[in-house]
Amino acid sequence: MQILIVEDDAELAAAIADYLSLFEVDCDFAYSGSAGLEMACRGDFDIIILDLMLPRMNGISVCQSLRERGYNTPILMLTACDTDADQLEGFLAGVDDYVTKPCAMPLLWARLQAIYRRNNPPSDILIIGSLKLDLRRQKACRSNQPLKLSPIGWKIIELLARHSPSVVPRKTIEQHVWPDGQVDSGNFNVQLHMLRKVVDHPYDSVLIHTLTGKGLCLKELSE
Repeated sequence: MQILIVEDDAELAAAIADYLSLFEVDCDFAYSGSAGLEMACRGDFDIIILDLMLPRMNGISVCQSLRERGYNTPILMLTACDTDADQLEGFLAGVDDYVTKPCAMPLLWARLQAIYRRNNPPSDILIIGSLKLDLRRQKACRSNQPLKLSPIGWKIIELLARHSPSVVPRKTIEQHVWPDGQVDSGNFNVQLHMLRKVVDHPYDSVLIHTLTGKGLCLKELSE
């Protein structure tokens, strides 16, 4: 995911980018409204995080100018302006979501993911390298060879594939596999080992990667 952060508080922008880097999100920066408008028009971004109170051109004007030019990339307005009138003005200008400061980083990431999902509806077929998942039929194959996955193995690989190439925290995977909260750490490790044995071990390249302290991701190393 590629995100443009238009925020005149350089320290806050850096903190947001540092947190999002945990999920392999790349961020570019603009520290004024006019610079943000210029970068947005010549860049290819999945989402724009836009402050309202910006030097030289405020966030509302930036958003209106982008929409008038036919720029449809989702915009999340992140601002300390928290009145109903402020939010209404933002939505009327064309923002897709409005989040007030201060905002917890996990919540901001969740809102960004929700925006991304709305604008990138999932396909029934997911392809990561030589791995192909048929979500409707719950079938998997690699290099055109069918893979025999356990029900838990399928849940894990599907979740990783939906978020590929981003990192999925282990806690998120555990909550997805065991929504009742009855998580067995030993069982999780066994299931992951079995999944790797099916998906990766027979092949030359590894797709399931562990990032210590961060989580798991599914991707080709060349990505």
